[in-house]
Amino acid sequence: MSDATPSRPAPEASDAPDSPDSPDFSALTRDIAEVPAVEVIVTVAVNLMSAAAVKLGLTEEGDKYKDLDEARKLVHALAGLLDAGATEISSFHAAPLRDGLKSLQLAFREASIVPDEPGQGPGEKYTGPVFG
Repeated sequence: MSDATPSRPAPEASDAPDSPDSPDFSALTRDIAEVPAVEVIVTVAVNLMSAAAVKLGLTEEGDKYKDLDEARKLVHALAGLLDAGATEISSFHAAPLRDGLKSLQLAFREASIVPDEPGQGPGEKYTGPVFG
């Protein structure tokens, strides 16, 4: 008689219990299917704004996470999203997002040691030159 335990087939993904390490992707798919496109666009925009604010050093931690190269990318992506999505999300949603974008663009200009020329700052390709 052998001391080795008999081998069992590995459990399939559907057999595994849900845990923080293995989310239920079918439930997540159903959840996102129920979210209106406007809400997805606005949520992504708010996430980009928040990340840009952190990279600009505008949080309580200040300069701890400041990285203007990363901030430039985030602000530019936000401007592109708002430019492309503005007609889809209505002015009710777009106006405050545009205000937030402008504030980030001005904060970027202020944080830069050598500010970009007007029209060359992050996102200004989409918004035009930003002035205080």
